Amino acid sequence: MRWIGLLLWIALCFAVAGTGGRWTAGEVKGWYRTLTRPSIAPPDWVFGPVWSILYAVMAVAAWRVWLAAPMHTRTWALALFLLQLALNLAWSWIFFRKHAIGLALVEVVVLWVAIGATTLAFGRVAPLAAWLMAPYLAWVAFATALNAAFWRLN
Repeated sequence: MRWIGLLLWIALCFAVAGTGGRWTAGEVKGWYRTLTRPSIAPPDWVFGPVWSILYAVMAVAAWRVWLAAPMHTRTWALALFLLQLALNLAWSWIFFRKHAIGLALVEVVVLWVAIGATTLAFGRVAPLAAWLMAPYLAWVAFATALNAAFWRLN
C-alpha cells in the first residue's frame, strides 16, 4: 500500500501537469509568441524539464506527509497541498487560455502564498517534505516575477 500511495500522488500531480501542459502548448506557438518577452524569461524549452522535476518532487513530498500517522495536522497539510495544486492548474488556464496576464499575476501571488502555507504545514508533519517543497516555492517566486514582467511589458 505504501508504494501504491506514491504512485497515486505521482498520478495526481502529473494529471495536473498534463492538463496545464495541454492548455499551455496550444498557446505557446500562437498568442504567447506575440507577447514582448522580458529579459529574465528563460528559453521555452526550460519550462518542461523544470516543471516535470517539480511535479515529481511535489508528489514525493505529499506522499511523505500521507505516510505520517493520521492526525488533524496531516489532513490540513494535505488539504493545503490539494488547494495549491488546484491553484497551480488555474494559473495555466488564466494566463494561457484566457490571456489574462494581470489576473494571472494576482493568482500566482495567491498560489505562492498557498505553497508557502503548504510547506510550513508539511514541516510540522514531515520535515523532509517541507524541504522537498522548497524548490517549487522558489520556482514559483521566479514565475511570479516573470508574470509581473510580462504584465508590465504587455
